[in-house]
Amino acid sequence: MASKTKTKVGITRKLPLPTKQRMQTLFDVQMNESDGALTRHDLLNMAASCTVLCPTVTDTIDEEVIKAGGNTLKLLANFGAGTDHIDLKSASENNIMVTNTPDVLTEDTADLTMALLLAVPRRIIEGAELLRQGGYEEGWSPTWMMGRSLGGKKLGIVGMGRIGQAVAARARTFGMEIHYHNRHPVSSAISDTLQALYWPDLKAMMAEMDFISLNCPLSDQTHHLIDEELLSRMPDHAVLINTARGKLIDEQALVKALQTRKLAGAGLDVYEFEPKVTPELLKMKQVVALPHMGSSTLEARTAMGERMIINIKAFEDGHKPPDRVIHGLMQAGEHF
Repeated sequence: MASKTKTKVGITRKLPLPTKQRMQTLFDVQMNESDGALTRHDLLNMAASCTVLCPTVTDTIDEEVIKAGGNTLKLLANFGAGTDHIDLKSASENNIMVTNTPDVLTEDTADLTMALLLAVPRRIIEGAELLRQGGYEEGWSPTWMMGRSLGGKKLGIVGMGRIGQAVAARARTFGMEIHYHNRHPVSSAISDTLQALYWPDLKAMMAEMDFISLNCPLSDQTHHLIDEELLSRMPDHAVLINTARGKLIDEQALVKALQTRKLAGAGLDVYEFEPKVTPELLKMKQVVALPHMGSSTLEARTAMGERMIINIKAFEDGHKPPDRVIHGLMQAGEHF
């Protein structure tokens, strides 16, 4: 009896070794062995030659790529939770299913958000750099390197989905007051557990918070959600944290707010023009800038790979993958 032909799967980036080995065992894999993004030409060729394409956030999967798949490409199994780099409308029109990898990066992204919430007001990176440069020669002083504490401060979470809720749970243990903005309130069970206050008006919430954490998806509605007007409403002592998507913020407006001290500081893991970072942000001591490492743990990345494999296997076996992304609808648990 002839063995079943393996599904042709194209992988656009180098993946963690456990994921790579599992993929090679299960599927007929075409893989980008380098750790760099594919050229446009190579991405189009990969899309045209496989049944399943596994892109990452660094790949722009637009109508051209989707049409390059012709009648062969049937599934876009995204390695990551966000799908703003994929033209979901075009995929739907061309009968191409899209899946992602939610849940598994929630805890690690929330951990990093909390790290930024601590690092900016406590001036942790600034202090570490100063020490390396010999700036501690005169020793401790009562007024030296003073920052601000978290206890009793108001944290406004924009987007109370999985990650937003995980951030809220962590912040509560630091004694912070939890506030949030969504399109709709979360369930009373969640809000009661987190002791979280719902604000239907984002502008009103921004004006009252000590810290703002962005944890919502990027969409046409949330592009440049944080613009000059909203930044102007924040208290001068406030700090903005973004571990979601760079395009949520008008980066030039953010630079202006920081330069004029309209905003006390920012903790950023994502950027509007990623991988490029606005140079002014890197020159400011009150900005902690990280290279998109929210889910960058061995555990999270391996779990993302396993989730991606589960989606591909379900599709291959004629079942509905558990993490289908439907154009025009939020994934379950994603709130804004």
